[in-house]
Amino acid sequence: MTDVGEAPPGTATVAPDRRRASSATTGGGAARVAPLRVGVVGGGFMGRVHTAAARAAGAHVVAVASSGPDSAARAADALGVATAHESVQDLLDDPGVDVVHVCAPNSVHAELALAALAAGKHVVCEKPLAVSAVEADALVRAAAAAGTVAAVPFVYRYHPMVREARARVASGATGRVLSVRGSYLQDWLLEVDDVDWRVDSAAGGPSRAFADIGSHLVDLLEFVLGDRIASVSAVLDRVHDVRGGRAVDTEDEAGVVFRTTAGAIGTVFVSQVAPGRKNRLLVDVAGTAESLEFSQEEPDRLWVGRRLGSVVVPRDAALLAPDAARLSTLPAGHPMGYLDAFTAFVRDVHDAVRGGEPEGLPRFDDGRRAVVVTESVLLAAAERRWVDVPT
Repeated sequence: MTDVGEAPPGTATVAPDRRRASSATTGGGAARVAPLRVGVVGGGFMGRVHTAAARAAGAHVVAVASSGPDSAARAADALGVATAHESVQDLLDDPGVDVVHVCAPNSVHAELALAALAAGKHVVCEKPLAVSAVEADALVRAAAAAGTVAAVPFVYRYHPMVREARARVASGATGRVLSVRGSYLQDWLLEVDDVDWRVDSAAGGPSRAFADIGSHLVDLLEFVLGDRIASVSAVLDRVHDVRGGRAVDTEDEAGVVFRTTAGAIGTVFVSQVAPGRKNRLLVDVAGTAESLEFSQEEPDRLWVGRRLGSVVVPRDAALLAPDAARLSTLPAGHPMGYLDAFTAFVRDVHDAVRGGEPEGLPRFDDGRRAVVVTESVLLAAAERRWVDVPT
């Protein structure tokens, strides 16, 4: 396996057994489940998020690896992790690691995830799962063959009010879905001197804005609708052709028009150069009976629009569908946000490791789906035509 590039790399290894404390019990006498042991590949922003979520979910973060011994040591110190492995392979070979979180650059996701699966580990791999559908296909097959849990952190699924929107669509309360609008806006790459490894296609892959944040939006739309994007037309825009003195070959913005399998029409717009927008993900669904709007920047509410009498549904477990209520872990009035959603995702991963079947856990096949849609968007933009999304 090759060395990981300049940002968070790593890998780990452990069999998919269900480790339980031999004699420890709770006050009610039930067997206490021993914490899972997590190894993190990468100490950048996402490495910090994964570490915090794993700990909040009850895991022990026991090891970290990165692009080399020095960066691993720095990451371990920053994250408060006891063991810094000198290489990703060392992390994979560590029998004290149950679950590997891959938070490395996109270009090595497939390599590291495949290695972790081969080592018998459960794997959480950051999105995009891979930089091509061919790589993603290989990962789906490897995960099935390994029989371990392999998940992608499409964590916006884990906002309770997203589950409430999904339940309303599934129950028919929204009526027949007519149209859907999704947007995801950021500004962290607005200026010409804003540079990150994702800007370079060698590290980030052939798509940047759409693969990075559009993948979240595609997954969220299909999850809420219970429907799939069937065909797309797209346009891409690059605001800065040069960043930090280096040529750029990936997009800053993407606009997509689509039709779903069930016949709804929709639009998606993503941008990493929208001034003042820090992380504005929004989904707006219009049905024959009602409209639904969810904004990630106001995650404790769902707007329900009707011809007569629109309402705002608050995050109150007493009012929500069961799947939304189970994720509402704080009492109403206590704000829940991004890290709560990430923690709920990790908690469901751990449930699956122990043999559960948590509702809505995004697996490698869901990660592959986002890669396939991304490739279709790139093709539609390059050839200026409608493209059918492969099923």
